[in-house]
Amino acid sequence: MQEYFDTNKKLWDSKTDVHKNSEFYDLEDFKNGKNPLNKIELDALGDVSGKSMLHLQCHFGQDSLQWARMGAKVTGVDFSPKAVKLAQELNTELKLDAKFIESNVLELDQKLEGKFDIVFTSYGTVGWLPDLEKWAKVISHFLKPGGTFFIADFHPVLYMFDWKKDKLTYPYFNIGKPFTEVEEGTYADRNAPIQLKEYFWLHSLSDLIRPLIHQGLNIIDFQEFAESPYDCFPNMTPLENGWFYYGKRELKIPHVYAIKMTKI
Repeated sequence: MQEYFDTNKKLWDSKTDVHKNSEFYDLEDFKNGKNPLNKIELDALGDVSGKSMLHLQCHFGQDSLQWARMGAKVTGVDFSPKAVKLAQELNTELKLDAKFIESNVLELDQKLEGKFDIVFTSYGTVGWLPDLEKWAKVISHFLKPGGTFFIADFHPVLYMFDWKKDKLTYPYFNIGKPFTEVEEGTYADRNAPIQLKEYFWLHSLSDLIRPLIHQGLNIIDFQEFAESPYDCFPNMTPLENGWFYYGKRELKIPHVYAIKMTKI
């Protein structure tokens, strides 16, 4: 299992080097005040001022830092040392008070203490995790009673497609072992000089929701969206509202889901 994480960590270190200069992340405009968060998560979490937030798999911390700008006391977590280092540098440069920790999210309970009002994770996260039972335990461990867990991520139906070949290729349900591919480029720059192996897992919605329920979390809201706020997969088509869709528009396949839960 450690081989999988080490391989993916190398990939995400390389991605960080590309992403920090990409148009996709638009880091300079972010530094000048641009809000990178989407309406989905902004509407779900509302006013976060004065609340403590744990952001899991935060990459180089752009969203974490935005929540901090909005008044939250944020701790961001990522397993990529390059991403965490960049997040810490941005925090200092922007004179914010977010905290960043380098850790595999599944081992976070061994590296961090405390409880949080909000646990947050978004867009391209759970597919890198083999064990959502352990993931749910970590979320419950760090969430205060009455606290909020929120996830917005790409829908497992969307992950069934080979986007380049425009056909169904992957299973909906977890088959118990990872898929491995050699990724060329990255979603933020498909021409980037990256050609590295990756391991990923496919999880159904029930794979994700049931462990959280078993850890004492109750669903407050659940949404599915027929488009994505990001142009991060091959062969996507833009909409007038600035969002994107894959495949035939008339089929309205789900692109993103959002789940808001509270701890009993």
